[in-house]
Amino acid sequence: MKIGIVQDGKVIASCAIKSDSENGLGRKLPEIEVTIKKMLHEQHILSSELAGIGLCFPGLIDSLRSIVLSTNAKYDDAPDLNLKSWAQHCFGGEFYMDNDARMAAVGEWKYGAAKCYNNVVVVTIGTGIGAGVIIQGQILKGVHFQAGCLGGHLSIDYKGRRCSCGSIGCIEAMSSSFFLNDIIRENQQIDADFYKQYAPFDFKKLFDLFSTGDPDAQKIGYDCMDVWSAGIVNLIHAYDPEIVVLGGGIIKSANIIIPYIQQRVDSLAWTPWGKVKIVESELKDNIGIIGVAHCVLNN
Repeated sequence: MKIGIVQDGKVIASCAIKSDSENGLGRKLPEIEVTIKKMLHEQHILSSELAGIGLCFPGLIDSLRSIVLSTNAKYDDAPDLNLKSWAQHCFGGEFYMDNDARMAAVGEWKYGAAKCYNNVVVVTIGTGIGAGVIIQGQILKGVHFQAGCLGGHLSIDYKGRRCSCGSIGCIEAMSSSFFLNDIIRENQQIDADFYKQYAPFDFKKLFDLFSTGDPDAQKIGYDCMDVWSAGIVNLIHAYDPEIVVLGGGIIKSANIIIPYIQQRVDSLAWTPWGKVKIVESELKDNIGIIGVAHCVLNN
């Protein structure tokens, strides 16, 4: 769980605390409050000087009423919490809450790799897979607040693995770090000793092994990149962006992943006007923090 203080579009202080998402968000609120106040004290900032508090959440959010609509095995108590009341009681000022990947899109659009574009897709790939979309300079939300942000739950294999969302063959189920160990263990083309020797896996370990030429790591790595490429092609066909920005944990291996996905997308996407740029996030770990700070100031 990342916490940051933002001033003039830049993170001037930040820290991270353990997410404990399986234990609920309500139990974390006192620790979050203490952490924020400690950071403010260290920066010689009074709570009264804050413009407000922003919250990026990994679920479906009604950003008009500041409520969590639906979760997916992370902070499942959140729909029952009055987070706006909590934030204003603790800190005062404005409160803004939205989906984390959507806020990542705002961050890159306003301050990062997509700041020269008004038609943008941002895809975050790590524990889960999220997406956020900007169309003609407007944040895409939809009537039920789920438009654009369910990019990880596009189904690319109707016979594939069941996803935590309940659907089958989602991009997230086929190529996220949440499922990565299952993906490797169940792959019958992989030497069983590969899993036993290196488990547990994350994408950093996988692509470090990929870089050494390990054939099993390369088999899994290419499979994952093909899944991500298929998902990005679907997002391009759906939303017609000029640029796609990739963020999340995979960016540590951007030198391998970005060129491969660019080549795949160029060969597969139906874009007669030209090629969609695939680039890595400029804001890295601060991508969502900067995005939601922008929305606090421009609510």
